[in-house]
Amino acid sequence: MFTACCPLVLASASPRRREYLARLGLEFSVVPAAIDESCHPHESARDYALRLAATKARVVAATCPAACVLAADTVVALDGHIFGKPVNHADALAMLKALQGRTHEVTTAFAIVARDRNIDERDAATTLVSFGAFAEAILQAYVASGEPMDKAGAYGIQGIGGFLVDAVSGSCSNVVGLPVHAVVRALLDHAILRVG
Repeated sequence: MFTACCPLVLASASPRRREYLARLGLEFSVVPAAIDESCHPHESARDYALRLAATKARVVAATCPAACVLAADTVVALDGHIFGKPVNHADALAMLKALQGRTHEVTTAFAIVARDRNIDERDAATTLVSFGAFAEAILQAYVASGEPMDKAGAYGIQGIGGFLVDAVSGSCSNVVGLPVHAVVRALLDHAILRVG
């Protein structure tokens, strides 16, 4: 459906982000950025996600000056506490227990950097996700499936973890890892994409 007007690079190893771009008909290369993803003290979830997305895009753009680089980072937060990717099964279970029966925020920031076009933009979308409550044995079975281990907040709404979710308010694609509406609009506004 869309064509990029310059080489497009996705600065992410996320298969979900690759899938979203491919569904739009885009050709792109994948160059994951290796950066320090530590959260700064007192950094909000939004600021943290924006900083990581911008840093990833700028690092990759430094090696691809003729390309448009798209980077993103997704953060789950509850009561100001940021939930990253779990470090082990016990950590994943603890996250799921903390989130169940509550409404949390999922913020995905994205950054677009095209050095030859003087573009360096970042934005973020936040979606509210409400979990139902389940017995610990069910949460343990989900953790044992392995799905939670590479996902912020220890769940994948697009996979098995969808059963945890009672309600979503905001962009669904944002929860999966890319606010597609906002990204496409930004790429069109900068004339990076055209129809056809």
